[in-house]
Amino acid sequence: MAHTAPVTPDLTFSDSIVVAASPEEVYDLVSDVTRTGEWSPVCRACWWDDGDGPRVGARFTGRNETPDRTWETRSQVVAADRGRQFAWVVGESLVRWAFRMEPAEGGTRLTESWEFLPAGLARFAERYGDDAERQVADRTRAAHEGIPATLAAIARIAGSGPGHPGQSDVP
Repeated sequence: MAHTAPVTPDLTFSDSIVVAASPEEVYDLVSDVTRTGEWSPVCRACWWDDGDGPRVGARFTGRNETPDRTWETRSQVVAADRGRQFAWVVGESLVRWAFRMEPAEGGTRLTESWEFLPAGLARFAERYGDDAERQVADRTRAAHEGIPATLAAIARIAGSGPGHPGQSDVP
């Protein structure tokens, strides 16, 4: 029986933080997927497939862990513009993640974005059937919670402190 893709709001999300480093330094950090486990609340490790690196077309594998499960994903880099943007798509066309860098007072405004793509919704409908909407909602909630945590961790690693809008820069 064919399932239709669930209709779920908020299938995109982004947030930003100011990082006390140049756009090129921030790019060099976030495009090194082997360091993802240092800042991601879900992705514990990543490695380049076939010794690749941050270039369009390169592929990497990520190992994700939550209290409920552990799984691996394969992603492909779709944007690699040093100092401007690093982006990848998970599973050929399921979800798109991106980091965008813009010069800002105090360093670089780093924006992380996430988008559940139409093919991802269709795959979830096929895979999970009547439970697809809940599964999509779980992934959406994880992105909404994970992106601010990821950005704060990257800012700390880059040595900038909190720097997040609405947070004090005073220790």
